[in-house]
Amino acid sequence: MPRTYTKSKRAENEAETRERIADAALALHTEFGPAQTTISQIAERAGVQRHTVYAHFPDERAILMACSGLHMEREPLPVPEHWAEVTDPAERIRQALAELYGWYERNAQLAAAFLRDAEHNTVLREVNMLRMGPVFAAIHASLSGGLGNRGNAALALALNFYTWRTLTRDAGMKSAAAVDLMVDTVLSADD
Repeated sequence: MPRTYTKSKRAENEAETRERIADAALALHTEFGPAQTTISQIAERAGVQRHTVYAHFPDERAILMACSGLHMEREPLPVPEHWAEVTDPAERIRQALAELYGWYERNAQLAAAFLRDAEHNTVLREVNMLRMGPVFAAIHASLSGGLGNRGNAALALALNFYTWRTLTRDAGMKSAAAVDLMVDTVLSADD
């Protein structure tokens, strides 16, 4: 009779410790931004020693990949399949922006900190492109059919986090009004 494999207690503990460290780093990245988060802070928040953090995440890229992976698992970005069946271009863009702007609203603090720090950190930019680049490319591609150069430029603007933040935070618009404005902007850009 074949023997079944069960995870050892040690392997389970290591996985739990790794997730606790990634979770602590994610919380600190949200509060302070990745650039202001130290390994000592992560270790303290996770309840482990610094060497334990390094044992699980030997460099900045490893911890950023783990944090961003954990975040995307908990808060996945909207995907084009949600609006693929919508044939009316205005409604398709409206649905996509409503979902994306909802994601931005729920993740504003972390997104702002991450994007701010990525301006000056090559590893953060790389991780951002690895995690977000393909999703945003797919979202843009799913909405760009029939748009000309100006319409595609307006769509890129509409999909941008800073556009959403400017409209909602700085201009005081509700997300639904921001969506309506950007749908009109995208569709009228090629006129």
